[in-house]
Amino acid sequence: MIARLLAGAALAALAVGSAQAQQGKVSGDVVKIGVLNDRSGLYADLGGEGSVVAVRMAVEEVGGKILGKPIEVIAADHQNKPDIGSNLSREWIDRDGVDVIVDVPNSGVALAVQEVTREKKKLFLMQGPATSRLTGDACSPTGFHWAYDTRALAVGTGQAIVKEGGKSWFFLTADYAFGHQLETDTAAQVKKAGGAVVGAVRAPLNTADFSSFLLQAQSSGAQVIGLANAGGDTITSIKQASEFGLTQSGQQKLAGLLIFLSDVHALGLQVAQDLVLTTGFYWDMDDEKRAWSEKYKAKTGKMPTMVQAGSYSSVKHYLKAIEAAGTDDGPTVSAKMKEISVNDMFAKNGKILPNGRMVHDMYLARVKKPSESKGPWDYYEIIRTIPGDEAFATLAESGCKLPG
Repeated sequence: MIARLLAGAALAALAVGSAQAQQGKVSGDVVKIGVLNDRSGLYADLGGEGSVVAVRMAVEEVGGKILGKPIEVIAADHQNKPDIGSNLSREWIDRDGVDVIVDVPNSGVALAVQEVTREKKKLFLMQGPATSRLTGDACSPTGFHWAYDTRALAVGTGQAIVKEGGKSWFFLTADYAFGHQLETDTAAQVKKAGGAVVGAVRAPLNTADFSSFLLQAQSSGAQVIGLANAGGDTITSIKQASEFGLTQSGQQKLAGLLIFLSDVHALGLQVAQDLVLTTGFYWDMDDEKRAWSEKYKAKTGKMPTMVQAGSYSSVKHYLKAIEAAGTDDGPTVSAKMKEISVNDMFAKNGKILPNGRMVHDMYLARVKKPSESKGPWDYYEIIRTIPGDEAFATLAESGCKLPG
């Protein structure tokens, strides 16, 4: 009798242990995702609330739970200030139990947040920031760079325009980490393709009047004016260049080195037509992308940018890795994410390098003329697919030095 009771107790304990193992280990009994981005400034349209919506879509697709525990999504505005981004990240992790930080446009802010997440051994899924340093000299074991970077933009747009005859370049550059790196990476690709850089000028972030900078670019005589800026700065500089008739003579052309779908929408095709750009995602490329993007549009009224689509993809992959690892422990999930290939509507057969660079195909596109567009958001003609291994730096090329 006693033996049967002991056996029954052992089986019951085994059953409880098995159930606990199936649920896995989740810190604080909740997986908490923090979307940190610009929600009110020049980068709000390309990420902002749209990135939060995309992340919630990924959470909804897994039923709002992982390993039997709820998933919570919170959001905050870093105001494009590294100190605010760093302090918010630290508070989120230390006080609020945030497990992963997502998006973070503005490379200066992202570099600061990367320091915090590295120290705290928490995951950082980056879609908005561009600098290739995030998987280069500033890489982290728990940092993941997803949608694009300055190197991929330079390989796509920079090389393409030189091959089309744009041999001499002048850069109008956003004066912070992102702009500096985009100028550096693009200049290297321009020279590699046989072109030359004749000068550059630095403009403060969120500049309202680009006239003096555009006049310097015009007087340089360069064939190509490379806009090493993004978001509201790109929109303003292109609009003002059009107003000044900068490119109407045919002697100079603009190269938007980082153009988002939201920028083209804000500019209108009349102004943006024929711009050549590099993107990691376009909603109208295949049935899977169209279906997801229509769901996104039903929630936001807009088609997604590559940052917003990348936010969905990275979080979906993160949740998949938690399920496979049986825990939300940062280093453990990071290792699992690098083991699993990325296959979703954003990327096919994407691979994650040890430095966190997600390697996937990029696309060279041309903005359609108004007469070519079939309707709202029909803005791009895809000119060429750029294989991921061509677009992104190898681990050896990146300069990343990870321990071990």
